Amino acid sequence: MVIATRESRLALWQAEHVKALLEARLGWQVALLGMTTLGDQILDRSLSKVGGKGLFVKELETALLDGRADIAVHSLKDVPMDLPEGFALACVLEREDPRDALVSNDFSSLAELPPGAVVGTSSLRRLVLLKNLRPDLKIEPLRGNLDTRLRKLDDGHYQAIVLAAAGLKRLGLASRIRQAFEPEQMLPAAGQGALGIEVRADRQDLLAALGRLAHQPTWLAVTAERTVSRAMGGSCSMPLAAFIRGPQSAQMRLEAAWGEPGPDGQGVVGAPLVRADHSASVTTFAEAEALGEQVAASLRASGAVWAAQPEPGFRN
Repeated sequence: MVIATRESRLALWQAEHVKALLEARLGWQVALLGMTTLGDQILDRSLSKVGGKGLFVKELETALLDGRADIAVHSLKDVPMDLPEGFALACVLEREDPRDALVSNDFSSLAELPPGAVVGTSSLRRLVLLKNLRPDLKIEPLRGNLDTRLRKLDDGHYQAIVLAAAGLKRLGLASRIRQAFEPEQMLPAAGQGALGIEVRADRQDLLAALGRLAHQPTWLAVTAERTVSRAMGGSCSMPLAAFIRGPQSAQMRLEAAWGEPGPDGQGVVGAPLVRADHSASVTTFAEAEALGEQVAASLRASGAVWAAQPEPGFRN
């Protein structure tokens, strides 16, 4: 079997992790096909301007389509809400820490940052949540893989940056986390911390075999979260958070938050977040999708609308 993967250190860790699972649990022989995606190459523009996070998976899908690879491993929050025709999500693995993390060389928490401090992030979701917590901060775009982002912080371009805790922990960099934001402070992105395995939809052999690696509670939870995103417009670049908080059990509580980035990408000062949450018994994908649709409907009823207009000031 051949795994298509991006060539960043984190992506390679994720592919090696899946490789080890396939070899240990299924007895397969597995090789990696490293690839540089368009999303990795374009670093001078925000993702919302050049096609969204789907740019990180298109080349991998082409490798599946032409037979150079059998499966692709993705960070699920980078996967578009609707896969292209001919592709399927074979399974979702157990979730790592889904929280956002503050990384800084000089300050131990968001509260300690001085007024007007420059904080780096490439996420509109993080932007609106940070501005909700600290309206005085200056949020600057931050592109590149995890190591590139850390290097930009270390070179003094930012006083702090916000990254996914999962990636830092997977690469043995947990010591760089100065503050892990609890969900009540910063609600995570849909699917954050989870890995998904994509295959061609006609590979029934792989769909059946890879199902044995699935962590069903995680898969149901991220299905509900991603359904909110799909119902709100399907973009991975929306100012939207959606998260199943607490132990993953049949009774799930789905929370979502929506913010207004503003015309300059610095958030509308004083504009409250639009929030919604609902609970339901979720044991099937249909029930997970129904819960996500319910939360999205509540967001829209409260005024959340995605105009799909990228913020002109939010650039790398």
